[in-house]
Amino acid sequence: MAHFSGKYADFEGLRERAISLRRAGLSLRQIRDELKVYNNDVLNRLVQGEPPPAWTKRPRAKDDLRERARELRLQGWTYDRIEAELGCSRSSVSLWVRDLPRPERRRGTEEASAIARKGWEERLRVREEQRRQAKEAAGRAVGHLSARELFLIGVSLYWAEGGKDKPYDRRENVSFVNSDPDVITVFLAWLDLLGIERERLRFTVMIHETADVTGAERYWAELVGADRSSFNKTTLKKHNPKTVRKNVGTSYRGCLVIKVLKGADLYRRIEGSWYGIVVSVRESDQQNRT
Repeated sequence: MAHFSGKYADFEGLRERAISLRRAGLSLRQIRDELKVYNNDVLNRLVQGEPPPAWTKRPRAKDDLRERARELRLQGWTYDRIEAELGCSRSSVSLWVRDLPRPERRRGTEEASAIARKGWEERLRVREEQRRQAKEAAGRAVGHLSARELFLIGVSLYWAEGGKDKPYDRRENVSFVNSDPDVITVFLAWLDLLGIERERLRFTVMIHETADVTGAERYWAELVGADRSSFNKTTLKKHNPKTVRKNVGTSYRGCLVIKVLKGADLYRRIEGSWYGIVVSVRESDQQNRT
């Protein structure tokens, strides 16, 4: 038998009082408050062997829930599923089934993965729809392009992607390269606006040697609507086994180079127009600041 000291030295006396209160129908909390015994271990020892009053027992409905929870747990249900199925708290579920074996981890993992995957797929669907709507709205907002707008677009496009003259390397010629077929289409429309005859254009395909070279040549020829005689010999890039390329597959067609013959005067117009855009932007910015 355990020996107590201090405030619980008269344990037997406390136990007689506790048993008397228990038989009178008091709950453990009421006995605790009455005897001022706040140590749960001591309190349980004081009433050991005495059954709790009937009014403190769980109602029958709770017992039914408990049995159902245990059945579901034995079927492999998780706490979350049992809680949702029975409409009770997680703490109650834990109390009722914690002595039962856990479901197989693989089954629980598959269930959680399926739920997560379904939620992620829905988020992706919503994002894709938002992306599509944003692009369509932006496209509609552009509307019809005026000749001036197309001219400024073409100048900016060339200055971003085209060849440029350098003080240390004088080359006043027009040479434009890009892999995006839409960019190529806009650039050709800009050349048409400037009155550059298609006969003055020469094309060169640049592509990795491991790609579908013939297919790429055919694709670019159809896109620009030019005869094969307008195409120079395709430039092949040597394959490096150490390089892991991502631009592979049927959608990879390399780049197309467009060169304008006798293009020195056109190049000077492009460069002058670009600096005209820069000066205009600076003046506008200066006015906005003052």
